[in-house]
Amino acid sequence: MLIAGVAAALVVGAVVAVIALGADGDEPPAPRPQATVAQRPPAGRFDGARAFAELERQVELGPRPAGSKALRELAGRLRRALPNGRFERVPGHPGLRNIVGHLPGSKPAVAIAAHYDTKDLPGFVGANDGAGGTAAVLELARALAQVDRLPGAPALRFILFDGEEATDDSRAFERTGIRGSKAYARAHADELRALILLDFVAATDMQMVRESSSDPRLWRKLRGAAKAAGVERFFPPGTGGAITDDHTPFLMRGVPAIDLIAWPYDCWHQPCDDMSAVSEESLDASGEAVLGLVRRLGGT
Repeated sequence: MLIAGVAAALVVGAVVAVIALGADGDEPPAPRPQATVAQRPPAGRFDGARAFAELERQVELGPRPAGSKALRELAGRLRRALPNGRFERVPGHPGLRNIVGHLPGSKPAVAIAAHYDTKDLPGFVGANDGAGGTAAVLELARALAQVDRLPGAPALRFILFDGEEATDDSRAFERTGIRGSKAYARAHADELRALILLDFVAATDMQMVRESSSDPRLWRKLRGAAKAAGVERFFPPGTGGAITDDHTPFLMRGVPAIDLIAWPYDCWHQPCDDMSAVSEESLDASGEAVLGLVRRLGGT
């Protein structure tokens, strides 16, 4: 992810299309005993406690940079957790693998995505920048797999991108970062009607405005879904700066896309991006809003 205004950063200004939308074992983590959510939501609802337990489970693995042993071990469990999960290799980058799950439906599909690697920095565990979005995608996939979907509902894809973090900060971010999303967009952009990217979605006291390259109409639908779910205070009106992120390759190919990224974030690529910087309440709000958005797009 590259932030506009950071030294040596490259901001991509994307022309956003107007949206025309009307395997091997571990059990998923149990809810945390101290969860703030008193009861587990009914089937088809986002379970914030369950998602937060998954976030913590990833953080406990320590740093998870692309190509590392820790990330490969995590990848196997994530694949098993997604419906119809499979690996898709990233051409030109040996050892990198996107993880893709899907639920059947009409074409083109709606994609729900995050990146699952962390920046290659000593002691950096990426609680918000990596684990939060990944945990939300897993929980959204579980919830959506439980509901009866409407006839004609769009197919759903759940994508966990590898290699989002840059390997060389002295070069343009697009050259050494967003590797998994660039590869997936090249291969599959024409199969998608929309992409919803979850990046910084779990920070304590989260306030998330629209990242300026994100599709305005799709973002309005997200805010409407947040209001309906009672979490609109986490998504105030307003627009922030442009951010080059995993949604950018899709925007550049005409796919309406939004980036859920609460910026600024004081612990960006800092050791303090640990469990002390994230909250179950914020993660739950992000998940509830996206779940409602998918329903508004005909997903359930």
